[in-house]
Amino acid sequence: MMRTRPLKVALLGCGVVGSEVARIMTTHADDLAARIGAPVELAGVAVRRPSKVREGIDPALVTTDATALVKRGDIDVVVEVIGGIEPARTLITTAFEHGASVVSANKALLAQDGAALHAAAGQHGKDLYYEAAVAGAIPLIRPLRESLAGDKVNRVLGIVNGTTNFILDKMDSTGAGYQEALDEATALGYAEADPTADVEGFDAAAKAAILAGIAFHTRVRLDDVYREGMTEVTAADFRSAGEMGCTIKLLAICERAKDGASVTARVHPAMIPLSHPLASVRGAYNAVFVASDAAGQLMFYGPGAGGAPTASAVLGDLVAVCRNRLTGTTGPGESAYADLTVSSMGEVVTRYHISLDVADKPGVLAQVATVFAEHGVSIDTVRQQGKDGEASLVVVTHRASDASLTGTVEALRKLDTVRGVASIMRVEGE
Repeated sequence: MMRTRPLKVALLGCGVVGSEVARIMTTHADDLAARIGAPVELAGVAVRRPSKVREGIDPALVTTDATALVKRGDIDVVVEVIGGIEPARTLITTAFEHGASVVSANKALLAQDGAALHAAAGQHGKDLYYEAAVAGAIPLIRPLRESLAGDKVNRVLGIVNGTTNFILDKMDSTGAGYQEALDEATALGYAEADPTADVEGFDAAAKAAILAGIAFHTRVRLDDVYREGMTEVTAADFRSAGEMGCTIKLLAICERAKDGASVTARVHPAMIPLSHPLASVRGAYNAVFVASDAAGQLMFYGPGAGGAPTASAVLGDLVAVCRNRLTGTTGPGESAYADLTVSSMGEVVTRYHISLDVADKPGVLAQVATVFAEHGVSIDTVRQQGKDGEASLVVVTHRASDASLTGTVEALRKLDTVRGVASIMRVEGE
């Protein structure tokens, strides 16, 4: 039997995502009520510019006083889509203190202060859900923390930023340079006027921290994630990747060590074989590859951003939280019981593709090979091209630690025959 008294929802933020949340709540009101077991009512919308016309939203619901809205006491669920650290953090904790559960899409805040927010939710017996924080409409957090709760996840490898994937895909498919591809992404609305958070990997790093924490039952903060942007990727890198049967993607990689005692989380460009499922992810789409003991290899794919896709994830969380409110229960909270060590990037072992500018004369290859051997880095393949006294030398290694590769490159730079290191890129997905 359906409860007639509605569950009241406060919406913090009414931009691209927030306006879609409000629209779906209105247009799908009957379906949502049937799925939840009670109607849901938009009880207030906190915004910065109240004078802006917001189609489908009663102006009487609009306020600039977000604090007063979350303190009302009759609010069942607060939906936070304003982003950033403050005032979002204070508003969320205030909502818990005044009896509301929270649905958030705030990846930056969750990556930085997720443990404290979970603790606050637990202290007050409330829910904190955030499916929309990682990969837009793609169901990912709930499968990791619920569907795979009985399994052991060993690796999460994914494309979690649509802007960077669009740019790299354009460079790969057309031969365009980085700036040209970025300009097109900006013109089409995929890239912000200031694309730093995307192209320098900050956005993906926040998502990697969240995913690693859930997958490995260990607290992983944003500061624990190694981050390397993609602004130095060139058309020449794509040509080299193509010669190896690879393409280049900006990847978020979360791994459990083979001995099970530690984990790593990192974001950086990497070459991946064309045979890998992630290689075929085109345009602004996202995809995440999960490897676990029992389930094996799973892939989650779909639109990772945008108003409607992200709102879909928010509404899924809203339905779950509202159901919990009706039954007087809460869903899964933070699971950090494993408390594994989070290792540094220096301990990560992978393959490398190194392109060197060298003098075109006898003995150069022998000198370079000696440096690799002295640092314990085994060479898989070498390709050399030369003309007019200058040459390029491309070395692909077997698996080596980041620390050993760093020492190798430092030694290479000291050789008189090495003019410079044109590029270094990791090779993943094999």
